Amino acid sequence: MKLLFLATAGGAIGAGARYLVNVGVARWLGGAFPWSTLIVNVVGCGLMGVLYWCFIKLWPEQEAMRIFLATGILGGFTTFSAYALDFWVLLERDAPAAAALYLVGTVITAALAFIGGLALAKVLLT
Repeated sequence: MKLLFLATAGGAIGAGARYLVNVGVARWLGGAFPWSTLIVNVVGCGLMGVLYWCFIKLWPEQEAMRIFLATGILGGFTTFSAYALDFWVLLERDAPAAAALYLVGTVITAALAFIGGLALAKVLLT
């Protein structure tokens, strides 16, 4: 029950943070392209890379912290469903090039962010 509470509490924090990013980015860059979803997914993947290294090397026995931070906060912060919706909306707006760029670009930048976060953690925390 404790781990469920930690995942739920972390998820609420992550979802709230995602909402704030969505509002801030929409005010800053507008809503023509789904920048906010791209940003939260790429930043979240970078942070997951850092956390992965930390949980493997520094905190291997910290299951509660892993559930709270990785499953909860980052799980609530990042969003695959919004990614799929944003892709579809771009197609409906008759912007197939932007949709394709978003579809492929998100996957590539998110994977690179994870690898970058992992590498950064290795350098800074070793």
